[in-house]
Amino acid sequence: MTTVSVKPSQRFQLSDWYTNSYLLSTNAERQRDASHQIRQEARVLRNETNNQTIWDEHDNRTRLAERIDTVNRWKEMLDKCLTDLDAEIDALTQMKESAEQNLQAKNLPLDVAIECLTLRDRRRDIDVVNDTVEDELHKEVEVIDATKKALQQKIDQAFEQLCLLQEVRQQLNCDHRGKMETLEIDRGCLSLNVNSPNISLKVNPTRIPNGSSTLQQWDDFSQFSKNRAEAEMKAAIELRETIALTIAETNNELEAQRVATEFAFRKRLREREKVYSELRWQEKNTLEEIAELQEDIRHLEEDLRRKFLSLKLSHTRLESRSYRPNVELCRDQGCSRCPTQAPGPAAG
Repeated sequence: MTTVSVKPSQRFQLSDWYTNSYLLSTNAERQRDASHQIRQEARVLRNETNNQTIWDEHDNRTRLAERIDTVNRWKEMLDKCLTDLDAEIDALTQMKESAEQNLQAKNLPLDVAIECLTLRDRRRDIDVVNDTVEDELHKEVEVIDATKKALQQKIDQAFEQLCLLQEVRQQLNCDHRGKMETLEIDRGCLSLNVNSPNISLKVNPTRIPNGSSTLQQWDDFSQFSKNRAEAEMKAAIELRETIALTIAETNNELEAQRVATEFAFRKRLREREKVYSELRWQEKNTLEEIAELQEDIRHLEEDLRRKFLSLKLSHTRLESRSYRPNVELCRDQGCSRCPTQAPGPAAG
């Protein structure tokens, strides 16, 4: 009789086999349901994250574009402010040079006035008189000194204002360069996309860099620079007007004093010419009178000489008649009169 070998292992019942198949099928369905749920959630998450990423990207691009527009507007304002500032610096520099030229021009009339005073010191005797001309010359020297001081003061103020304008310009220029660099960086960022070759992950990209400012601080800084530049330009414009007024006033004062001095000179010259003419006339008349007096003296001397001869004649007659003898020595009318004796030497 033949015997069949049996595998030495556990034997399960048919019911166990069906139960195991059922469990495997049920578990597979449960896992597929779970996988389906996960896939659905993943799809939802993908859609949400994609939409959020697209929106964030759009929002960031919009914000970045708006920021570029804001920075560009500030840059344009700074461009205009720098242009106006350069024009004001040039205008104030020209006005300062004009004031310096006017100050230099005051040296010549000052030298002339001092030379006139020096020359007038060479007068002699009674002509060294403190007249109106000397008073006007001294006043002209004082006016020129005052105008030079006023112009020098305005030149110093213009120099100080130019230093302030240059300082403001340097500050504006620094701010302008910063905004140019910012525009270049932000425009580069705006041009980037997911396909750009130079994008990469960075270490701690959301950190706040040291020295960063808030939006309000950034806006206040640029506004302060702009306001300061406008204030300095306004001060420079007022200073230019003041310098122009000072130049006009000093020129008018100097011209008025020059006219007054020349008028005093002309008046004094007319007085001197009048006195000189009077003295010439008096000299002429005096010389004529001297000549006539000398002529009369010469006639008097001749008459006196003739009188001496007549006197000698009378003396001789009287002396000769004194020798008449006796009664003939009579006081008759023969020589009762003799010429009046004139002072002089005794008759010979």
